[in-house]
Formats: sequence, structure tokens, C-alpha cells
Amino acid sequence: MRKRNPDTMSRIVAFADEFRLAHRRSPSTTEIADAVGVSRSTAYHYLVEMNEKGLIRYDGEKIETPCAGKERSDMTRAPILGSISCGAPLLEEENIESYVSLPTAVFGRGRFFLVRANGDSMTGAGIDDGDLIVVRQQEEALEGEVVVALIDDGTTTLKRFYKDRERRMVRLHPENPALEDIYVENCRIQGVAVKVLKDIAAVQAEDDAGDAAVQAEDAAAGMAKEGRTDPEEFSGRQ
Repeated sequence: MRKRNPDTMSRIVAFADEFRLAHRRSPSTTEIADAVGVSRSTAYHYLVEMNEKGLIRYDGEKIETPCAGKERSDMTRAPILGSISCGAPLLEEENIESYVSLPTAVFGRGRFFLVRANGDSMTGAGIDDGDLIVVRQQEEALEGEVVVALIDDGTTTLKRFYKDRERRMVRLHPENPALEDIYVENCRIQGVAVKVLKDIAAVQAEDDAGDAAVQAEDAAAGMAKEGRTDPEEFSGRQ
């Protein structure tokens, strides 16, 4: 049997992983042959030998690499809806912006939708303006859970859910001490928040701004302690 090139085998595995990530399916033998620069028959023989050596799994049609074997292919399709208020409830139309696929290994099974936070009333729960919230669609919630609630006036809001038994009302609690609770006689639970998806760049910018403010305060405190008022006195000016 002709000896196969180990580098070509590695390239086949790498291409199969990249192709699956981009297209969510296994590449064909022809696609592999084109990618690594060999004939279709040669690519086939490589796949057979790699299967025999345990480098991949190949059934004559589909290829499964070690990386792909660790993946769970189960996905749940979920719509991204319009922004939802995290301040005072706003009249909202549930316009579907797009669809995304959520892995069941992370989110579990069920029906989900995503909404974009609008406002600052839930910052104490780690939900900032512009964040995407993954919501499990359900009509009931436990006290203390963050819910998407449709209230009596037809507005939709994202708040923490409680029952006020003395008032016999529902209390929708914002995670912001500057805002007051919302009391309603009844509300319709549309879902329970399960995950928050953040823009890492925005989080980093916020952290950097906070660090800069702390450094400025420390510098000012140091100047006051030394009886100095000119920042240039700290820059080595002679």
C-alpha cells in the first residue's frame, strides 16, 4: 500500500473542522480533494486509511473528526425580537430581526427567543443597555426570576418577578436602586431570562473608563497629600 503523507492527513482534518464550522455539515470527498490539492480518488484513499488508523470516522459519505465528535449537533432555532424596556415599560412590537441557532448543550431544550435590553433598570442583575437576553418561552415563573412580562396596559418589560400578597398584586422589581417597583394587578409571563449575551468590546471600554477614573482620583489624592496642585509636578519637570 502506498504510504500516505501525514501532513496531508493533518490538512484534511483541519479543513474538515473549518468546513463544518462554516457550513454546519461534513465536506464532500470532492471538496476535500480540492482543498488539499489531490484527486478525488486519492482523497478517498486518504479518508479510508485515516478511518482505519482512528484519525477520523468515515462511513463513505460523512467525515467526523475528533473535534466534531465532541460537538453536540442539536440546535434550537430562536428569533431575535425588538428591544425590550429595562426602564419604564414601552409599547413594543415583536418584530423579528433575525434568527439564531442555540446549542442545546448550553441552553437545553425548549422554545427560546432573544430580546435586546433597552435602559438601565436591570444593571444590578448584570443586564446593561444593548445586551441580548436569551429567554425561555413559558407562562409561569418562580418568585425572584427575571421575566419578560406583558402588563395590563399592553406594554412589555423585563423585571424581577414577585407576588405581593398583602396588596394582592404582582411586583415587578427593577435591579436599580434609583427606580421604583412596578405594581400591577396582573401580568402575563412571556418567558424567563436564562442567559445574557454581552458585547465584550463595550464591557472592556467601560472597564477601561472605570480604571481611568480610579487612577485620576488616586492622582488627585496624592497631590492633595503632598500639597501639590500642578499635575506636571509628577511628570519629572525640572
